[in-house]
Amino acid sequence: MPAPISIRLDDDVRATLETEARARGVALATYLRQIATEAARNVRRDRIRAQSAGVGRTAAEHPEARSFFEDWGTPTTHAD
Repeated sequence: MPAPISIRLDDDVRATLETEARARGVALATYLRQIATEAARNVRRDRIRAQSAGVGRTAAEHPEARSFFEDWGTPTTHAD
């Protein structure tokens, strides 16, 4: 269950965000939730990309891993 949080914003930051929220036709809380959700999504994507890069480095550095990926290939379907 989501729990409310409280944050302090400088007056100028709050005014900027309120103006943007109004321009988008949403409340400030909704706009902040959208910003936070997008930031969390980007963090997850960045983490996945970093992990994928780590797998790629490992495969490139170890002959057994490189062999596995070379043999793995792209799946194909065969008509019987």
